[in-house]
Amino acid sequence: MAVAAQASGTRVRGRSRGSTRAGRRAIGRGWVIATYVALVVFVLWTVIPFVWMILASIKTNKEIYDDFTLLPKTVYFGHYVSLLGGKFGIWLRNSAEVSIAATALSITLGALGAYAITRLRFAGRRVIALGLVFTYLVPQALLFIPLFQVVAGVGLSDTVGALILVYPTLTLPFCTWLLMSYFKSIPVELEEAALIDGCNRLGVLWRIVLPLSTPALVVVCLFSFTQAWNEFLYALVITNSVSTRTVTVGLTQMLGEDVFYWGQMMAGALITALPPVLMYTLAQRLVIKGLIVGGVKG
Repeated sequence: MAVAAQASGTRVRGRSRGSTRAGRRAIGRGWVIATYVALVVFVLWTVIPFVWMILASIKTNKEIYDDFTLLPKTVYFGHYVSLLGGKFGIWLRNSAEVSIAATALSITLGALGAYAITRLRFAGRRVIALGLVFTYLVPQALLFIPLFQVVAGVGLSDTVGALILVYPTLTLPFCTWLLMSYFKSIPVELEEAALIDGCNRLGVLWRIVLPLSTPALVVVCLFSFTQAWNEFLYALVITNSVSTRTVTVGLTQMLGEDVFYWGQMMAGALITALPPVLMYTLAQRLVIKGLIVGGVKG
């Protein structure tokens, strides 16, 4: 009797363990399915606007306004030709000049500031580091009026140069903070060895620190360029004439009275979105590495 009871108990425990394992497997499969469903929804949410822009940009005006066709009957590139042959080319050039110059300023000043805060010892170092974070958190809407007054006071209103000087106020705090976090991950012994060999601080930064910080520099470069390329509020307030507008402001001006030129607007939006998308696609591995290391060491 005792042996039979023990055997039946063993079978019950075995069944319970098997059912528990089966339940765990079912829950695991459910999570996998839910994850894939969420990823599919996210991909569709991201891709559909681009597909819609592409289709609208190659439709004729008749298909956009009258026929309301989903797919174009004929591929029409007239919107691109009219865009690139007109004011849109000037806006693209202005955006490129401003974004590249603002990125260069952000990287240069951010690297110098981050290295000084990370490696040098001086009074107020922690206050400056905290100030960078607080400055980054200040909303844009609170700063555009004081910045416009400063720009107008020095005679730079309605110029591309004003945007080059203003945009680093958006990008420099984040760039400095990220480079600070990455510089902390570099062994100090490498810099001390270079100093012993006769290298000065700028030489150490240029020859040792920056080459080892390539992922962080790529993140800083992409962030600064994207912020300057997509910025709208400052460009709208500071620039007025057609020759100084950036592409983000120019896209909002593509209307005649109460008519929106959707074909040209979609073509312009697609051209405007391509540079950041291509940059992030080509450098995504370095971006991920720079963000992970910078975030962990910070």
